[in-house]
Amino acid sequence: MGADSGRGCKGLNDNPIALPEVRQDLRDAGFVQDPYPAYDRMRALGPLVYWHNLDMPCAVSFAAANAILRDRRFGRVPLTPPAHPDHLAPFYAVEAHSMLEMEPPHHTRLRGLVLRAFTSRRIAALAPEIDALAHQLIDALPDEPFDLITEFAQPLPVIIIARLLGVPETMAADLLRWSRAMVAMYQPGRTRAHEDLAVAATREFVDFLRDHIAARRTRPADDLITHLIAAEQDGATLSTDEMISTCILLLNAGHEATVHTLGNTTKTLLETGHYAQAPITDALIEECMRFDAPLHLFTRWAYDDIDVMGRLIPRGTQVACLLGAANRCPRHWDDPAQFDPTRTVKPHLSFGAGLHFCLGAPLARLELQRALAVLTARLPGLRLIEAPKYADIYHFHGLEALQVARA
Repeated sequence: MGADSGRGCKGLNDNPIALPEVRQDLRDAGFVQDPYPAYDRMRALGPLVYWHNLDMPCAVSFAAANAILRDRRFGRVPLTPPAHPDHLAPFYAVEAHSMLEMEPPHHTRLRGLVLRAFTSRRIAALAPEIDALAHQLIDALPDEPFDLITEFAQPLPVIIIARLLGVPETMAADLLRWSRAMVAMYQPGRTRAHEDLAVAATREFVDFLRDHIAARRTRPADDLITHLIAAEQDGATLSTDEMISTCILLLNAGHEATVHTLGNTTKTLLETGHYAQAPITDALIEECMRFDAPLHLFTRWAYDDIDVMGRLIPRGTQVACLLGAANRCPRHWDDPAQFDPTRTVKPHLSFGAGLHFCLGAPLARLELQRALAVLTARLPGLRLIEAPKYADIYHFHGLEALQVARA
């Protein structure tokens, strides 16, 4: 990665931002396997840099990223909506109804309605199911070496999401296939083939959910879709399109991140010697998510000329908050490159912050804690048999495989 602070960069209004410039190929093999040294070099240049390979300013310190995520003058919706090619219309039709791509007042209404169905009590009640499923998956593991990602980390959250939504578990393979195809739209280097797969997955997922929601309107059950149908606030209810987008968001965002978190966390515990030795406490869970987060980048648009850490971000500029870099900021944590499960818990940005703080954070934390508790109790002698390899999926950060063996 190179740094060049001599040229600066400009926003949409030709308003210069005097930021250090960096170049780092997102698909460079070294960066894919360990992005943290590059983040350290970026952060050494200041709290904000201009990353040429992303073509946008990036917040790399905790203070800068946290400030942007919490500042209501930054939002998810661009001032000028981009034009999308016709062949991607089905994909972006779903995004148009996603709360992740909304700002108040639409976001406020939709999130409020969803929270009436996605309650903390309903999530907490899933704990016994997560325990039982973790035991079931471990019972099915082969005696010979296996990939913990495909055998444990992937099926657990997708089955839990299926149960939460009230979708048949037999659909788990389809849900996983649809999620992977749609999430590929957010990764660098996507091709027309990726786009076609994403659109096909979107059509199938939407058609399935539309039929399933219609069935739940006539045959209610004790599941999230039924509760979404029943949710009402000040006379407002969710439309079918909003319910479809919400269900897809819960699967795609929640499942993908939980898979990576389970994999990254188990890798970290095995490599640092804490596996089956440290109790699975709340502090350990938070440290795991801080240390090797599953999502490394989240963007915002500036709705005004905004001062961030002494730098003016012009109106209309898209800014990246580098969550992976912010979570290793030495101004916020002592010795941040050290994994320390006894560390005093402080806020991290793995779930974002502010208006768009992850709706599924309580479920992700519960899944991680219960799954790890069962895994370490059942397989205390688990060991790595190959060097773990991260997948080339930035802005996500997760493992291709985690090859392990029993004691």
